[in-house]
Amino acid sequence: MADLGRPRVFVARQIPEEGLDAVRAACDMDLWEEELPPPRDELLRRVAGCAGVLTLLTDRVDDEFLDAAGPQLRVVSNYAVGFDNIDVAACARRGIPVGNTPGVLTDTTADLAFALLMAAARRVTEGDRYVRDGQWKTWGPLLLLGPDVHGSTIGIVGFGRIGQAVARRAQGFGMEILYHDIQPLPASVTEPLGATYVSLDELLPRSDFVSLHVNLSDETRHLINAVTLARMKPTAVLVNTSRGPVVDQVALADALRDGTIWAAALDVTDPEPIPMDDPLVGLDNCLIVPHIASASRATRGKMAAMAAANLVAGVRGEPLPTQVPTPG
Repeated sequence: MADLGRPRVFVARQIPEEGLDAVRAACDMDLWEEELPPPRDELLRRVAGCAGVLTLLTDRVDDEFLDAAGPQLRVVSNYAVGFDNIDVAACARRGIPVGNTPGVLTDTTADLAFALLMAAARRVTEGDRYVRDGQWKTWGPLLLLGPDVHGSTIGIVGFGRIGQAVARRAQGFGMEILYHDIQPLPASVTEPLGATYVSLDELLPRSDFVSLHVNLSDETRHLINAVTLARMKPTAVLVNTSRGPVVDQVALADALRDGTIWAAALDVTDPEPIPMDDPLVGLDNCLIVPHIASASRATRGKMAAMAAANLVAGVRGEPLPTQVPTPG
């Protein structure tokens, strides 16, 4: 039975207990307990009358969602750093703050980006399948050759917190570090990392590895496409831990199949999950994992605590600890 003295909130998926415990203590919580996200009609039904909602990237928050929730909605707390699932401007027009979980997953995501880079270069998943399929007959001088990581050149597209964390890891491998962003960063940031600013047109043909760390926007959608892939080395590896639509997957499949680039490693796809008939799924030189960049126990717990703190603050009318800036 609902507690009329406590704000009613909807949490759109099971999250670690570090978050759920805090929400339970402060709110009358309605929790979606299924593994798959709530269907759209069910989502709209469950948010009706809520003072706050805790959403995931799979939950689209737009005017339809806000209308369904009602005028008493005080906060949208997103369990993610990114918020491209949320129409922040629509929320702002209604005076509804939006929270996210920045900073806490920087190093964990950088770890995964570098793990994908190394796994693709050294053909780790191909080697595992080779053994499990019973193909390993002997040691061979030409077996599963790949490029060296140490001493190579990495091009980092998007040099925010995660991009810089990837650069720190690249330093340990003696890599030349190039980066591209909207504009060059201060020398105080880039010089300790040994990172050199270049245009995207220069970064692509110089890099042995290209790692994407940009937000999804109109400008970055299909930033990697047939034209930009053609500028890369035929020996290059593309790594994407940003957002799936940053890469034109049809063009990427063609580039991998035709040898325009050597390999790709993806944590994110468009759509998610990737359909099993997508041409990328059948390519040995494309490594795909299911959006697990932040999937360490510690990081996901911290994200849950941050999302809960934003939710509870919002329903109480307090400033959100980590609020998404209002557009404009």
